[in-house]
Amino acid sequence: MATGPVWRLKRYGRFSSTKKTSQPWKVFEANSNKPEIVLKIVECGYLMVFQGQESLDTISLLSGSDFLKVHQKTDNLMFRFTVKGESRMIRMQFDGSSRAEAIRECSSAVEKLMEYLPVTTQDDAPPPPNQPPTEVSTSVMQCQQGKVVRVEPEVVQGSLSIKRLTQHLLGENPATLPRMYRHGSLAQGDLEPILRVCLLDPSFHAFVEKVEGELRKLLQE
Repeated sequence: MATGPVWRLKRYGRFSSTKKTSQPWKVFEANSNKPEIVLKIVECGYLMVFQGQESLDTISLLSGSDFLKVHQKTDNLMFRFTVKGESRMIRMQFDGSSRAEAIRECSSAVEKLMEYLPVTTQDDAPPPPNQPPTEVSTSVMQCQQGKVVRVEPEVVQGSLSIKRLTQHLLGENPATLPRMYRHGSLAQGDLEPILRVCLLDPSFHAFVEKVEGELRKLLQE
C-alpha cells in the first residue's frame, strides 16, 4: 500500500448518475464483520480509499479545482467530479471515539487536501490559521518609500490562469504554487546534466530570451 497520512472512515459511499436503480448510492461501512476503511493521501497527488486489501477508489488530486470539487461538513467530506461524461459523487464520514474527534480527523484531512486544491466548508469559512504554506519560498524584497520591505509570496490554491502563471515565472508577482504545479517528470539528479548541456549550446541564450519575450506577450493579452 502506498505511503502517506492515514485516516479511518466510519462510512464511505459513492454515487453514479448512470446507475438507474432505486439506490444509486453504494455504501461501505466499517463494522465488526468487515475490515476497517482507511483514507490515504499519497505525496504523488492521489487520494486512495481501502477496505482491508480491497481498493474502493483512487482519485487524482492534480487535475485542479475545475475537475474536482471538495466540500467539508462537520465530520463528512463530499467529492464531486465527472469521469467520461459520468457525474460522480463520493461521501466519506470520518471515524473517532467521539463526534468531536471525528470532526478533528476530518479537518486534519482537509488541511492535507488543501495542499493540492481548495476545499469549501459548511459555512465557507477561511482555512485554519495554523495551516502551513504548501512550500517554503524565498521572500520577495520590494522598495516602498525608500525602504526595503519584505513581502511574503502569495499562497495560491487550485488551478491558476495563464496570466497568473506567467507573472510568477517572470518574477513580477511570485507565488507559492499548489502542489499540482510542482510535480516534475524528471527524476532527482537528472536536471543538472541536461542544464549543463544546454548552457554549452551557443544558441541556448537566444532561445531563453525568445521564451521570455513570448511570456511577456502573454501578459499583454
